[in-house]
Amino acid sequence: MGLFSRIFSKKKSYTPAPKERTVLSIQIGDIITYDLTDYEVVGKITYRDGGYEWYGYQLLEGNDTIWLSAEMDDELELGIYRKVQVPIQKPYPKEITYENRTYYQEETGVAKVTGEGRSTSLTGLETHYAEYMDSSEESYLSFESWGTEIEASHGYSIEAYEIKILAGSK
Repeated sequence: MGLFSRIFSKKKSYTPAPKERTVLSIQIGDIITYDLTDYEVVGKITYRDGGYEWYGYQLLEGNDTIWLSAEMDDELELGIYRKVQVPIQKPYPKEITYENRTYYQEETGVAKVTGEGRSTSLTGLETHYAEYMDSSEESYLSFESWGTEIEASHGYSIEAYEIKILAGSK
């Protein structure tokens, strides 16, 4: 095929549209709009504890990083989390006080992890996690142990309609 036939060819190149995303199928490179701010998905962690699976998405806007948690339990549960500093040790206590509020342990376990994007280095690791809720059931603390370090996050529930997902890839 000559140069002119390539330029004037009637063949159209077809690029399939990215698949529609849900909060359970977000991918690295997608854009998430939450609270009037656009965040890029730069990391994804898939947690598996027995037959149960949930996701943590690292969202970045400038220097601001938040985490979107998504899980399908009896119904879809979504949360926004930010890392915080909370002095804690294992074994995780039954209750903990943070910013003058008492949180009660709801769940604890060990999950196998698969990471993507900025979280790729976590693939194959296990984390001992603990989830806490305050008495209003509106504020949460989450802890994950990574070796000798324990990461703490503070969060709250959101509804699916509060976020918009723009697929950034196929």
